[in-house]
Amino acid sequence: MTTQIHLNGVVRTVASPVSAPLLYVLRDELKLNGAKFGCGLGQCGACTVLLDDKPVFSCLTPLGAVAGRRVRTIESLGSAAAPGPLQAAFIKHQAAQCGYCIAGMVMRAQALLEQNTAPTEDQIRSHMEPNLCRCGTHMRILAAIREVAAAGSLQQTKKGG
Repeated sequence: MTTQIHLNGVVRTVASPVSAPLLYVLRDELKLNGAKFGCGLGQCGACTVLLDDKPVFSCLTPLGAVAGRRVRTIESLGSAAAPGPLQAAFIKHQAAQCGYCIAGMVMRAQALLEQNTAPTEDQIRSHMEPNLCRCGTHMRILAAIREVAAAGSLQQTKKGG
């Protein structure tokens, strides 16, 4: 049995069981390695992707729950050669120390700034709370998000619709 998902603006057919965690489908079947396996319990956020523009933990989201819905991963926002606005700000502020949590952080921040282009400090902190950085670069992460929000430089980077 196959399942179709709208991934980064492209309809993809995958053969994984509908009970398989989306994270495994992304990494193992589709070879998109941006989302990371952290805790496997939805407690760290390293696996965060956007599902219909809302951040979800892909380690807890079964493939069957995303059939016919829009999934976006860090790969949809830019590349090393042409990073998106949030990616560029994270680089500028040296927000990544080990880098393990960063894709999830960027995706959660992307969701916030697409919904609210001028969030308050409290809104940023509250929205980012579910994602953890074990290296302690939270202040740099927040600075990067504030910079993009203040500049209004986040363009709608949604692919597909």
